[in-house]
Amino acid sequence: MAATAKGEKRASDLSTARRWFVLILVSAGSSTIYGPAYLKNAFYDSQRVALDLTNTQVGALLSAYAITAMICYLPSGLVADRMRMRTLSATGFLLTAGLTFWYATLPSFNTLLLIFVAMGVTTILLWWGVRYKLVRLIADESEYSRNIGISYGFYGAAGLLVGLVGSAILARLGSTSPEAFRAFLLVYAFLILALGLLSIVVIPKFEGEIVEGRSVKQVFVDAVGSLSNPVVLITAATMFFVYFYYTGVNYATTYLAYLGADANLNNITSVVRTYGVTLLAGPIFGALAFKAKRPSRVISIGSLIAVVGLAVLALVPTPAPASLPATMALVLTVALLGVALGFIANGVFGIVSSQLTEGKVPLPVFGAATGVISVVGFLPDTFSSTWFGTIIDGAAAAGDEGSAYPVIFWILAGSAVIAVVCAQMLAVYVRRNAQKLEDEYAAAEAAAAASTKDRESRMAAAS
Repeated sequence: MAATAKGEKRASDLSTARRWFVLILVSAGSSTIYGPAYLKNAFYDSQRVALDLTNTQVGALLSAYAITAMICYLPSGLVADRMRMRTLSATGFLLTAGLTFWYATLPSFNTLLLIFVAMGVTTILLWWGVRYKLVRLIADESEYSRNIGISYGFYGAAGLLVGLVGSAILARLGSTSPEAFRAFLLVYAFLILALGLLSIVVIPKFEGEIVEGRSVKQVFVDAVGSLSNPVVLITAATMFFVYFYYTGVNYATTYLAYLGADANLNNITSVVRTYGVTLLAGPIFGALAFKAKRPSRVISIGSLIAVVGLAVLALVPTPAPASLPATMALVLTVALLGVALGFIANGVFGIVSSQLTEGKVPLPVFGAATGVISVVGFLPDTFSSTWFGTIIDGAAAAGDEGSAYPVIFWILAGSAVIAVVCAQMLAVYVRRNAQKLEDEYAAAEAAAAASTKDRESRMAAAS
């Protein structure tokens, strides 16, 4: 039965099949829509050579995207609280598809900068709030941590499938061929276009997705106010350090290329590490967080394991340029460590946002809170790629590129240590303020319910 005269739906009004379809759509979409901007994570050398860029320029493209994203993260949460998920999803997909078609022309570096800035607007301002809020809207609050883990499983499945298709295209046409890279981008563009059309058909109008009766000024006040919420603030800090080592693990790919690994094998390994492991990591870590009822505990343990793995990777003897290519044993060791670390990092990152539900952040401000944690949490994208690219280019200019990688891995290990500290801080805060958080959550939900009831009464009177 429709929840309101306007045809709004509650999660309970949707069939199980439709809830799953929406979850799959938004999860696969979250992998696909960001793919063109983050191709360096799995296809670093293919992108760099096909576009004729330096390591520093590759990092600069992602930094341009990330700086735009940083500006858009907060308003994305506000937009997500005030507009239909169906509208935002379709518009974000369709505009990003158009930009990807432009990207596929392999333009100049300056034009690429413009494209990456524009993608920051379409994928973040318009689409970022869609993923987390839709996962929240199709289920009860208590199921969020489990569902976001499952969502990352579908994210991984979509990324793995597209990545393997890309690897096949690059292997057939040439791993660093401009034509092969163009063909791969066209595949992405058509997929994103299809997801935009599906969004119009599949995503319903949800009850409670738009909070009416609040001015734009009040929405901004709520967002700024969330900065004073310790749960939001600590979750944002945790996100920052988890995301830093989560994305940094991808430099195992660049390290493998330095060691002399086959380019096609390296591409496939990168895809498996970036997306394939998420098929298992997302659901497993989501289930662990759901069972523990304390995502912060799972984040702490996972980050500790990452510290050990990154330290081992940093301590692996790096051969001098004269000794390259490296032995197969060393290449396999680095590849296996990279995949294992990818599994841990993917799993931990997949449940970081569920600290918001652990700390009882209510639905009416959930979109704004997501925007706030994103502004802080994804800051590493604004500098880490350029920083690490400069480290690699500097070492290469000195004749010893290999010396750059232990430095990078030690930096990432330090980030994982701080992530453990942040997660433990959240656990302590929630434990000490459990009753206060419960009371505040109940009050916010009651206020939202009263607002919805009042709106329905006004609609009924108007009709």
